[in-house]
Amino acid sequence: MAETATDPRQKPAIPGLNKNLLILHFTVFIWGFTGILGQAITITAVNLVWYRVLIAAFSLFFYFKFSKTAFKIEYKMVLKLALTGALVGGHWILFFASIKLSTIPVALVCLSSITLFTAIFEPLINKTHISKMEIVAGILIIIGIVLIFKFEAKYTKGIIAGLVSAILASLFSIINSRFVKKMEAPVIAFYELSGAFLWITIYLFTTGGTAQFIIPNLSDIGYLVILGTVCTALAYVAGVSVMREISAFKVALVTNLEPVYGIIMSFLFFGEMNKMSAGFWVGSVIILSTVFLFPVAQKQVAKRRNR
Repeated sequence: MAETATDPRQKPAIPGLNKNLLILHFTVFIWGFTGILGQAITITAVNLVWYRVLIAAFSLFFYFKFSKTAFKIEYKMVLKLALTGALVGGHWILFFASIKLSTIPVALVCLSSITLFTAIFEPLINKTHISKMEIVAGILIIIGIVLIFKFEAKYTKGIIAGLVSAILASLFSIINSRFVKKMEAPVIAFYELSGAFLWITIYLFTTGGTAQFIIPNLSDIGYLVILGTVCTALAYVAGVSVMREISAFKVALVTNLEPVYGIIMSFLFFGEMNKMSAGFWVGSVIILSTVFLFPVAQKQVAKRRNR
């Protein structure tokens, strides 16, 4: 990174960044499909995530064994990753709870507030300058969320669950942007997902014992396998790996494409777009427009400063 802009050795950096962006967009598309699976799976949100992280952790474990990849790390780091896993598990539980308490579009639009929370938390955690543009973008997102709350009051619990889910997602994304500089993404994913499995298991036992564990039916098992392998193990590793080149805020910004993919798929599979009020769509347009126009505005400001 010490080379000058004219150093020919820097040329591969641009293709590399483009590759990471492509990986991130593909990952976000996969994440957009999780809402469909969450709606289709009949068991509770907590049980759903318990099976999800169990399948994902086993998938990564077998990957390490078959590829003969070393994944042992020091105890202190295992503890840190396991604690981060609590945020991951909480995020997914609240996300699927939001879907079950409202609709897929409502849950996904609430998830768009990751951009706002990352704009606030990332500078505080990393002790960097707070961008005025990011705060303005955050305020616009708040306006959109308020409009959704106003016109979709019947989904208040689902909206709150979706917003808290976004807060947790923002926090573990920022934390992972640090971890990925020290170790490989599959190792991070394995210990965090294992940690999530541990904390959810403890929660289920302490709140009702073995009665809390629900055995899924055959169709649920099929959906859970897809959710645990493709939408979790594969997508989670890909999502974490790109953070070596892309900041947590930019990752959060691209992640806001998830509602677009998810809402389109929810219409195709369940026809849920017809359930939404005009206020929901106005709020959604404000949020998604902010997400898409932010990078354009950021580039324009950077050009003016460089003149």
